[in-house]
Amino acid sequence: MNHVLLVRLAAPLQSWGVAGRFWRRDTHSRPTKSGVIGMCAAALGLPREPPPDDPGSDPLAELAPLLFGVRADRPGIPVRDFHTVGAGRYPLRPRDLVTDHRRAAASVDAASGSTFGHHELEGWYGAPKRITADPRSGALVSAEVRRKALITERWYLADAAFLVGLQHTERELLERIAHALEHPERLLWLGRKSCPPSGQLALGIRPGTLAEVFGAVALLPAPSETPRPARDDRPWAWIESRLPVPGTGPVMDQPVAFHAMGPRHAARWETRTRVTVDPHARDWDIIL
Repeated sequence: MNHVLLVRLAAPLQSWGVAGRFWRRDTHSRPTKSGVIGMCAAALGLPREPPPDDPGSDPLAELAPLLFGVRADRPGIPVRDFHTVGAGRYPLRPRDLVTDHRRAAASVDAASGSTFGHHELEGWYGAPKRITADPRSGALVSAEVRRKALITERWYLADAAFLVGLQHTERELLERIAHALEHPERLLWLGRKSCPPSGQLALGIRPGTLAEVFGAVALLPAPSETPRPARDDRPWAWIESRLPVPGTGPVMDQPVAFHAMGPRHAARWETRTRVTVDPHARDWDIIL
């Protein structure tokens, strides 16, 4: 028998990146499976890498097979944040003596006197450029020591609310995820660290498939000052399919690993459909 855990993702800002890097960070129009599974993994306290005593294990072995669906109750408004990162004059930090030999040479007097840590070097602080992995240690290093300001463009969804469904045959697994989302082991965010979730996340477990449950539950409540769509409005939903049957399309957000050196993803299949919400569905009584 199938069960669906319902998760409410709502906040002033959300950002579900797909292909953004460096100066331009995009956002998808809806939560991605990779982002939601990563949030569940953080809530459960799962490690990014297999433990040393069991290198062949997979931390995502339980979470990755979950069928994923999302219903856009309030799609939100795209917002662009244009800002400058780094540059300017900043106090010299002790670690800068190790990472930049020129700073160390220019601050011998400061390092040996009472002003250590307060010496300033004009224009020598900013966002690192040309990041590459060291061939020996694997650590990320900057190929351009002298730093300048980095102009970035970041996209968010403002005032959005999504109803996410996670489908599985084992109710006990969904119960553990639901408990962890309300009592997380690590901090949670909606795609980006600057986007913490607001209010209640786990909304209970219901029997049925994603399509059945999405049609049986009411639209998520909105803050009093936010206009609520009419009851006969049909929200869009994206529902994962295990097979590439007619009507499905590929999405490259199936999580494979969340390694510290970078995540890995694979393709999955999903359908896009309008959901007719049961007009007699009971309204939610949750913390906003």
